Amino acid sequence: MTVVHPLLLAVAVVVTVAAVAGYVALQRRRAAALAAAGFGSLAGGRLRRHLPYALLLAALPVLLVGLARPEAELSVPRVAGTVMLAFDASNSMKADDVTPTRLAAAQQAAARFVEDQPDTVDIGVLAFGDQALVTQAPTDDHTAAIAAINRVSTGGGTSLGQAILVALGTITGRPISADATAGSLGYWPSATIVMFSDGQQTGGPDVEAAAELAAAAGVRVQTVGIGTDRGTTVEVDGYQLGTALDESVLTAVAQTTGGAYHRAGDPAALAGAADSIDLRLTTKKEPVELTAWAAAGALLLLMAGALLGLRWHGRIV
Repeated sequence: MTVVHPLLLAVAVVVTVAAVAGYVALQRRRAAALAAAGFGSLAGGRLRRHLPYALLLAALPVLLVGLARPEAELSVPRVAGTVMLAFDASNSMKADDVTPTRLAAAQQAAARFVEDQPDTVDIGVLAFGDQALVTQAPTDDHTAAIAAINRVSTGGGTSLGQAILVALGTITGRPISADATAGSLGYWPSATIVMFSDGQQTGGPDVEAAAELAAAAGVRVQTVGIGTDRGTTVEVDGYQLGTALDESVLTAVAQTTGGAYHRAGDPAALAGAADSIDLRLTTKKEPVELTAWAAAGALLLLMAGALLGLRWHGRIV
C-alpha cells in the first residue's frame, strides 16, 4: 500500500497519542476530584464509561489516514477479449459491385461492429495486401479503432495467409512466421480475428496452414465476404481486371478455426459474428484509492460513539 501524503501518517500517530494521553489524564483528574469530594469512584462499568470515548478517539486516526490518501493495488475482475479486424486492401477491393465500393462497405460494416462492442473488448486493426500492416494495436479506445478503419486504402495483391499470421503475432505479442509450430503460440481463446475480404488470394503464405495455426492457438477467424458472385471489373495500371467474390477460401478459413463465414450485406449475420466472440473473466491489477473507505470507517466510528454516548450518558460525549 502507498500513500500520496505520507507526512499525514506521522501527524495521525502524534495526534492519536496526544488524544489518548489527554483522555487518560482527564479521567485521572475526574477520579481525583470525585474522590476529594467524597463520591468515590465514577459510576457505571468501565465499558460504558470508556467505550463511547474510545470510538470517538479511534475515528480520529482513521480520518487522518484517509486524508493521507492511501492507495492499494487490487486485482479488479473484468470481462475481456481481443478482436483483430483484418481488412483486405488489395486493388480488387476498389470494385463497386457492392455500394459504394467493397472496401467502403467493409469499413461501414466494421465500424458498426466496433460500436456494438463493450469497452472491455480491445480492438486492433490491420490492413493487408501482399503484406499485412497493423495500423492500430488492440485498444479499448474504440474511437481510435474506427479512425484506423477509416484510414485503410487500396493497393497491391491479396495474401490472406499473411494477414492471419500478422494478426496472430499481434495477439501473442511476438512475430509469427509461416513455419511456426502449433505448440509454440500458446492458447488465446479470448481472441478473435474478423477478416473482411473478397477472398481472392493472389500469393503469400499458405492460407490453410495459417488458419491451422490460428486454430491450434484457440483463435477463431470470422470471415466476412465482400463482393458479389457475378463480380465486376477494376482498373489496375491501365488494365481492366475481372474480380468476383470467392466464398470458398473464406468459408474454409472460418471452418478450420471454428469460426463462421458471413456476408457483409447481412446485418444479422454480422451481429452473429459479434455474439460469437469468446470473452473471459480476467483480473487486472489497478491502483485503488482507499480514502473513501477510510472516511466511511471514521464516520461509522463517530456515529457509534455518539449513539452509545446518548444511550448510556444521555448526551453525545
